[in-house]
Amino acid sequence: MTLERNFICYLAAKKAIDDRALNRNVLDTLRANLPAQTVDAPLRVIEVGAGTGTMFEYLIERGILRHAQYTAIDQDVDSIAELNRRLIHPPGVTIESETIDVFDFITRERGRRSWDVLIAKAFLDLLDLACALPQLFALLRPGGLFYFTINFDGATIFEPVIDAAFDSEIERLYHQTMDERVTNGARSGDSRTGRRMFYRLRECGAEILQAGSSDWVLFAGKTGFSNDEAYFLHFIIDTVRGALEHHPDLIDRRAQFIDWIARRHRQIDEGTLVYIAHQLDFVGRRFVQSTGFD
Repeated sequence: MTLERNFICYLAAKKAIDDRALNRNVLDTLRANLPAQTVDAPLRVIEVGAGTGTMFEYLIERGILRHAQYTAIDQDVDSIAELNRRLIHPPGVTIESETIDVFDFITRERGRRSWDVLIAKAFLDLLDLACALPQLFALLRPGGLFYFTINFDGATIFEPVIDAAFDSEIERLYHQTMDERVTNGARSGDSRTGRRMFYRLRECGAEILQAGSSDWVLFAGKTGFSNDEAYFLHFIIDTVRGALEHHPDLIDRRAQFIDWIARRHRQIDEGTLVYIAHQLDFVGRRFVQSTGFD
């Protein structure tokens, strides 16, 4: 089966999947280290790559934000339009959104504004960490907190096995497309962002307060996949197809690859597919000497 790939529908479908994946220990550490939130001194939070605002909803639903000013930026026009259409904020919390490239935003705001908490969800693995982190930290006030979640870390698992060697080759090539991604002429992405976050954060002078896994784990129950789970999984399989269908290493095995994609789609419909993606969450604090971009 081939879906018309609708990214906004994909983001909506994966909200519940993200919510159950986010690491509770990391979230609890964030909660325990937040500064006081009052009417007169609201918490200043910024989320980069905010998408349709599902992280904002997650924090509201869990009582993390009580008195807060939330800034949400994303370069995708449709995502921000959907965020503005659907988000409802409770009394005491305001949200400001903008369609803008994150680095253009940093350049514009440097020296003008800073925030108490910096959030990035399922976003940092699309960037070159060594270049991006120091710039992102310029958004935080000295001693501010960062909450970086759903950082991909080098494992994409589909079960049951179709052909062990071919399955492994598809995983390797799919991760390679992440490692070789170029955006606007610059390297952008890493299939092992999660594990590399530990030393990249230290290089920036940041302290990690807690880290833990936030894996996506999907399998069908007695009634099969929910509609959102099925849509999410079909989208993932189509993403693999789009990334690899013209890959030079698969030219001589195109028929085998197309059959592999079709069989994975059927496994979703039959409720037999198991999908696991390994990811990591982090919470920590940055210090005044950390970036050189202040």
